[in-house]
Amino acid sequence: MVVSMRQSTMVGDQEQRTDVALTASPGCASIGTMTDNTTPDAAAADKADNPNKARVEEFWATLYARDWDGIASFFTEESEYTDVPSPADDIARGPAQVVARLRLGLEKISSYEHDLRLMVADGDTVVTEHAETWHWHTGEQVTLPFVSVQELSGGSIIRWWDYWDLSTLMNAAPAWWIEHIASGYL
Repeated sequence: MVVSMRQSTMVGDQEQRTDVALTASPGCASIGTMTDNTTPDAAAADKADNPNKARVEEFWATLYARDWDGIASFFTEESEYTDVPSPADDIARGPAQVVARLRLGLEKISSYEHDLRLMVADGDTVVTEHAETWHWHTGEQVTLPFVSVQELSGGSIIRWWDYWDLSTLMNAAPAWWIEHIASGYL
């Protein structure tokens, strides 16, 4: 699946338009579009009106604080998380596996920054366009653009699919870290 996004800039009192198009694969027809037409005042109201968007914002803050116990609280035993570039059957299920998968990749990096670009909510689904810049203690660093699709139910993230480019990470990561993640999280 390919996710493309477009955001128009504000001009005076003109409405902002954000389109998210979901495509099955390159060259295939669009399978859906979400559009968010908001003014700056409406954006603040949207945050208040969509508790799922607010909950995902809380999740990102907890993740980037590396609060592993806090991260687990966002998931149920039925929750699923995967990095789309990984094999199709490589899905973390439940809070313990989600946290173990995240720790595997993130715990050995010395620092990282999160650049939140865009967040769009439609009912129980929240789509986030963002980038993470990872730094390893051996001097390597990489900026990874992501699109994260999260579905929520009752305030819990029940499905989280991360779309990003594996080669961007593998071309920048140190060999020792790649060996570490190859050990897996189970």
